[in-house]
Amino acid sequence: MTGGDEQLAPLVRLACHDLRTPLATISGFAKTMVRAGTLPDREARFAGMIDEAAGQMNELIARLSLAAALAAGRHEPYLEEADTLELAEAAAGERVTVEGRGESVRTDRELVRQALVALATAAWRHGQLDTVTWRVDGRELVLAPVVAHAVPVLDGSSAKDLGAMVARLALEAVGARVALEGDRLLVRL
Repeated sequence: MTGGDEQLAPLVRLACHDLRTPLATISGFAKTMVRAGTLPDREARFAGMIDEAAGQMNELIARLSLAAALAAGRHEPYLEEADTLELAEAAAGERVTVEGRGESVRTDRELVRQALVALATAAWRHGQLDTVTWRVDGRELVLAPVVAHAVPVLDGSSAKDLGAMVARLALEAVGARVALEGDRLLVRL
């Protein structure tokens, strides 16, 4: 890390920490207004939208804080046994399918799960795809298809998706290899 980078990571972590209190206040009041049931429907919808946006902001702050900790070398992975298929299944949903056979690895289960979800989401969102698939073969997880629009996001050369950028940092922090090979993204744990 260079001098400027060494100062930036703690500054970002501090800012993330300090943003959480006012954000919790916003979310708390929005939840209280909705739960009270005294608002007209339109205003109740608005309060719900405020609370939902606060939740999204909280997720972004958490990702940014994790990125700063990883960049500063201040994140200690919590290593435990995990099955690679189960890790990939955290990303399964309407737009992400998972198939294959897993293998037991020692890794930071939650960190890897979040990273796989973020990479799959970036692949379908930036690739403008209906679905993508994680294919698991032991320690090797392959995300496909990866179309041209998603390549710069997934290879880290474009700063268009915070989740994908943090995912790469997180996977590298646990010793995973992440590489694009043609129209697929390879993660080797």
